Amino acid sequence: MSRIGKKPVIIPKGVEISIKGNVISVKGPKGQLSREMPAEVKVAQEEDKIVCTIPENSSKPVRSKFGLVRALVNNMVTGVHTGFTRGLEIIGVGYKAQNQGDSKIQFNIGYSHPVVYEAPANITLKVEGNKVFVNGVDKEVVGQTASEIRKIRPPKHYKDGAGIRYLGENVRIKVGKKLAA
Repeated sequence: MSRIGKKPVIIPKGVEISIKGNVISVKGPKGQLSREMPAEVKVAQEEDKIVCTIPENSSKPVRSKFGLVRALVNNMVTGVHTGFTRGLEIIGVGYKAQNQGDSKIQFNIGYSHPVVYEAPANITLKVEGNKVFVNGVDKEVVGQTASEIRKIRPPKHYKDGAGIRYLGENVRIKVGKKLAA
Protein backbone atom coordinates (compact mmCIF):
# COMPACT_ATOMS: atom_id res chain seq x y z
CA MET A 1 0.00 0.00 0.00
CA SER A 2 1.05 3.56 -0.58
CA ARG A 3 2.44 5.44 2.39
CA ILE A 4 1.24 8.71 0.87
CA GLY A 5 -2.25 7.32 0.33
CA LYS A 6 -2.57 6.34 3.99
CA LYS A 7 -1.92 9.89 5.24
CA PRO A 8 -5.10 11.92 5.80
CA VAL A 9 -5.48 15.34 4.15
CA ILE A 10 -6.08 17.98 6.83
CA ILE A 11 -8.71 20.55 5.87
CA PRO A 12 -7.71 24.11 6.89
CA LYS A 13 -10.25 26.64 8.16
CA GLY A 14 -12.18 28.44 5.44
CA VAL A 15 -12.14 25.47 3.04
CA GLU A 16 -15.37 23.62 2.22
CA ILE A 17 -15.44 20.17 0.64
CA SER A 18 -18.31 18.29 -0.94
CA ILE A 19 -18.06 14.68 -2.11
CA LYS A 20 -20.72 13.39 -4.49
CA GLY A 21 -19.88 9.92 -5.75
CA ASN A 22 -16.55 10.20 -7.56
CA VAL A 23 -16.62 13.99 -7.90
CA ILE A 24 -14.86 16.08 -5.26
CA SER A 25 -15.46 19.83 -5.08
CA VAL A 26 -13.27 22.11 -2.97
CA LYS A 27 -14.08 25.75 -2.28
CA GLY A 28 -11.80 28.18 -0.46
CA PRO A 29 -10.72 31.82 -0.22
CA LYS A 30 -8.61 31.68 -3.42
CA GLY A 31 -11.17 29.92 -5.63
CA GLN A 32 -12.99 26.70 -6.39
CA LEU A 33 -11.88 23.39 -7.93
CA SER A 34 -13.75 20.24 -8.89
CA ARG A 35 -12.39 16.92 -10.13
CA GLU A 36 -13.62 13.42 -10.86
CA MET A 37 -11.56 10.72 -9.14
CA PRO A 38 -11.17 7.03 -10.06
CA ALA A 39 -14.04 4.93 -8.69
CA GLU A 40 -11.74 2.27 -7.19
CA VAL A 41 -10.44 4.64 -4.49
CA LYS A 42 -13.03 5.69 -1.90
CA VAL A 43 -12.71 9.22 -0.54
CA ALA A 44 -14.48 10.11 2.71
CA GLN A 45 -14.56 13.16 4.96
CA GLU A 46 -14.04 12.57 8.69
CA GLU A 47 -14.42 15.77 10.76
CA ASP A 48 -11.55 18.02 9.58
CA LYS A 49 -9.76 15.35 7.52
CA ILE A 50 -10.16 13.60 4.19
CA VAL A 51 -9.27 9.91 4.12
CA CYS A 52 -8.67 7.75 1.04
CA THR A 53 -9.20 3.98 1.20
CA ILE A 54 -8.96 0.98 -1.11
CA PRO A 55 -10.13 -2.61 -0.54
CA GLU A 56 -7.69 -5.17 0.90
CA ASN A 57 -5.79 -7.31 -1.65
CA SER A 58 -6.42 -4.83 -4.47
CA SER A 59 -4.82 -5.24 -7.86
CA LYS A 60 -1.70 -3.28 -8.79
CA PRO A 61 -3.49 -0.67 -10.97
CA VAL A 62 -5.86 0.12 -8.07
CA ARG A 63 -2.97 0.37 -5.59
CA SER A 64 -1.13 2.71 -7.95
CA LYS A 65 -4.10 5.11 -7.97
CA PHE A 66 -4.28 5.19 -4.16
CA GLY A 67 -1.44 7.66 -3.59
CA LEU A 68 -2.37 9.60 -6.73
CA VAL A 69 -5.90 10.34 -5.50
CA ARG A 70 -4.63 11.47 -2.11
CA ALA A 71 -2.04 13.76 -3.76
CA LEU A 72 -4.68 15.24 -6.10
CA VAL A 73 -7.04 15.97 -3.18
CA ASN A 74 -4.18 17.52 -1.20
CA ASN A 75 -3.23 19.73 -4.17
CA MET A 76 -6.84 20.87 -4.53
CA VAL A 77 -7.09 21.79 -0.83
CA THR A 78 -3.71 23.57 -0.85
CA GLY A 79 -4.57 25.42 -4.08
CA VAL A 80 -7.85 26.92 -2.88
CA HIS A 81 -6.34 27.81 0.51
CA THR A 82 -2.89 29.26 -0.38
CA GLY A 83 -2.50 28.90 -4.17
CA PHE A 84 0.54 27.84 -6.21
CA THR A 85 3.35 29.91 -7.72
CA ARG A 86 5.96 28.93 -10.30
CA GLY A 87 8.83 31.26 -11.10
CA LEU A 88 10.71 31.67 -14.38
CA GLU A 89 13.89 33.60 -15.06
CA ILE A 90 14.81 35.37 -18.31
CA ILE A 91 18.54 35.34 -19.03
CA GLY A 92 20.18 36.94 -22.06
CA VAL A 93 21.43 40.24 -23.40
CA GLY A 94 18.44 42.36 -24.37
CA TYR A 95 15.92 39.72 -23.32
CA LYS A 96 12.97 41.20 -21.43
CA ALA A 97 9.28 40.78 -20.66
CA GLN A 98 6.47 43.27 -20.06
CA ASN A 99 3.04 42.85 -18.46
CA GLN A 100 0.02 43.58 -20.63
CA GLY A 101 -2.67 42.93 -18.04
CA ASP A 102 -3.08 40.16 -15.48
CA SER A 103 -2.94 37.28 -17.94
CA LYS A 104 -0.87 38.59 -20.84
CA ILE A 105 2.89 39.06 -21.25
CA GLN A 106 4.96 40.37 -24.17
CA PHE A 107 8.41 38.82 -24.54
CA ASN A 108 11.33 40.33 -26.48
CA ILE A 109 13.75 37.41 -26.52
CA GLY A 110 15.87 37.44 -29.63
CA TYR A 111 13.24 36.82 -32.29
CA SER A 112 12.53 39.32 -35.06
CA HIS A 113 9.15 40.02 -33.48
CA PRO A 114 7.81 40.31 -29.93
CA VAL A 115 6.06 37.17 -28.63
CA VAL A 116 2.77 37.69 -26.76
CA TYR A 117 1.67 34.92 -24.39
CA GLU A 118 -1.85 34.84 -23.01
CA ALA A 119 -2.46 32.62 -19.98
CA PRO A 120 -5.51 30.37 -19.54
CA ALA A 121 -8.40 31.36 -17.27
CA ASN A 122 -7.75 31.66 -13.51
CA ILE A 123 -3.98 32.10 -14.02
CA THR A 124 -2.24 35.41 -13.31
CA LEU A 125 1.15 36.38 -14.68
CA LYS A 126 3.43 38.94 -13.04
CA VAL A 127 6.76 40.33 -14.26
CA GLU A 128 9.34 41.62 -11.78
CA GLY A 129 12.58 42.64 -13.47
CA ASN A 130 13.86 39.59 -15.34
CA LYS A 131 11.56 37.17 -13.47
CA VAL A 132 8.07 35.98 -14.42
CA PHE A 133 5.73 34.50 -11.79
CA VAL A 134 2.80 32.24 -12.68
CA ASN A 135 0.08 32.13 -9.98
CA GLY A 136 -3.10 30.07 -9.73
CA VAL A 137 -5.15 27.60 -7.71
CA ASP A 138 -4.74 24.50 -9.91
CA LYS A 139 -1.20 23.08 -9.60
CA GLU A 140 -1.48 21.22 -12.89
CA VAL A 141 -2.46 24.32 -14.88
CA VAL A 142 0.21 26.48 -13.19
CA GLY A 143 2.92 23.97 -14.12
CA GLN A 144 1.63 23.60 -17.68
CA THR A 145 1.54 27.38 -18.16
CA ALA A 146 5.11 27.73 -16.86
CA SER A 147 6.20 24.95 -19.21
CA GLU A 148 4.57 26.66 -22.23
CA ILE A 149 6.31 29.96 -21.38
CA ARG A 150 9.67 28.16 -21.07
CA LYS A 151 9.13 26.58 -24.51
CA ILE A 152 9.05 30.04 -26.13
CA ARG A 153 12.86 30.24 -25.74
CA PRO A 154 14.42 27.28 -23.86
CA PRO A 155 17.91 27.83 -22.41
CA LYS A 156 20.83 27.28 -24.80
CA HIS A 157 23.23 24.57 -23.61
CA TYR A 158 26.12 25.35 -25.96
CA LYS A 159 26.59 29.08 -25.43
CA ASP A 160 25.80 31.07 -22.34
CA GLY A 161 22.57 29.48 -21.13
CA ALA A 162 20.47 32.36 -22.51
CA GLY A 163 16.72 31.80 -22.62
CA ILE A 164 13.83 31.24 -20.23
CA ARG A 165 14.44 28.83 -17.35
CA TYR A 166 12.71 27.90 -14.10
CA LEU A 167 13.88 29.75 -10.98
CA GLY A 168 16.73 27.76 -9.50
CA GLU A 169 17.15 25.54 -12.58
CA ASN A 170 20.74 24.58 -13.25
CA VAL A 171 21.56 24.65 -16.97
CA ARG A 172 24.70 22.70 -17.82
CA ILE A 173 26.78 24.45 -20.44
CA LYS A 174 28.22 21.88 -22.85
CA VAL A 175 31.55 22.12 -24.61
CA GLY A 176 31.23 22.80 -28.32
CA LYS A 177 33.27 21.40 -31.19
CA LYS A 178 37.02 21.78 -30.93
CA LEU A 179 39.08 22.76 -33.93
CA ALA A 180 41.87 20.38 -34.88
CA ALA A 181 45.26 22.03 -35.18
